[in-house]
Amino acid sequence: MSLRIPSHILSALIATGFVLSMSSTAAWSADIDLAKMKVEDGLPKSLTGKPGDAKKGRSAAINRKKGNCLACHAMPVPEQADHGDIGPDLDGVASRLTAAEIRLRIVDPKAVNEDTIMPSFYRTARFHRVQKKWQGKTIISAQEVEDITAYLLTLKDKN
Repeated sequence: MSLRIPSHILSALIATGFVLSMSSTAAWSADIDLAKMKVEDGLPKSLTGKPGDAKKGRSAAINRKKGNCLACHAMPVPEQADHGDIGPDLDGVASRLTAAEIRLRIVDPKAVNEDTIMPSFYRTARFHRVQKKWQGKTIISAQEVEDITAYLLTLKDKN
């Protein structure tokens, strides 16, 4: 059995750094220490020390060169076509996860599920075979992590 990934999703995954493989050394960008953190606590502290902007977060989340969440997730973004269905639907995510849990999943989803194909958007280490243009760089900034977290926290169940 072979896995077929639609070309638009494969392109999106490559563009966001999915091709980077993990190694076993623990290192993070910023002052995040995974060894001292309990995964079930998520990342409770803002990476920037200030709250995110939900409007900017929505923009970053649907930007194909930033968060690119639509490549894998359905979202309440009717103006964009071709929502993915590989990841969970993000409509109502704030009713299921806390800010700390959402932030961790953006920063390093493999901390929660080592088998996920979701890229780590704010980590610069534990990779090998990194393209030169990505070495030492994150996919999104700390403020964009906070902005996307703020946006996703607006997505609550309608009930």
